[in-house]
Amino acid sequence: MKIGRLVSWFLFAFGIWSWVVWITFAKNLLKDASGLAFDNGEPTAYFWVHLTLAIVSFLLGTAIGVLGFRGIRANRHR
Repeated sequence: MKIGRLVSWFLFAFGIWSWVVWITFAKNLLKDASGLAFDNGEPTAYFWVHLTLAIVSFLLGTAIGVLGFRGIRANRHR
């Protein structure tokens, strides 16, 4: 399968965007002071659900970014 240059760059940019967004989200989740993520210092269901969401999204974004990077490299060698 061949991925075009524009699509490859889009996928790569999406991967980088995912890193920025989801790492920032996870940091903010760990520093939550609203009482949603922690109840008397103990993680709540809200915390676990959103941490799982962040991890899965981070991994998917990484996989998409890798596909884009491979497409960019393949387009250079053509």
